[in-house]
Amino acid sequence: MKSKNAIAASAIAGLFALSMAAVATDSHAAKKQKMEKCYGVVKAGKNDCKTANGSCAGSSKIDGAGESFVVLPKGTCDKIVGGSLTPKA
Repeated sequence: MKSKNAIAASAIAGLFALSMAAVATDSHAAKKQKMEKCYGVVKAGKNDCKTANGSCAGSSKIDGAGESFVVLPKGTCDKIVGGSLTPKA
């Protein structure tokens, strides 16, 4: 009976290890993905970092501020209405 328990435990441990390896591979791929700053599409208080009028993340005062950006996967900004790869006036 003990050998059946050992086999079952080994199978469960193997599945767990395999799922953890898959998660690690996905997060590593996400880190290597090219990113870009997208200006003019950020909700107030949701910008990623320093703007002309603020020192860091969350400092945007209005929705769609032209100098505020959010970092997105490369190519995404071009698909968003009002998005720009350069700061807006």
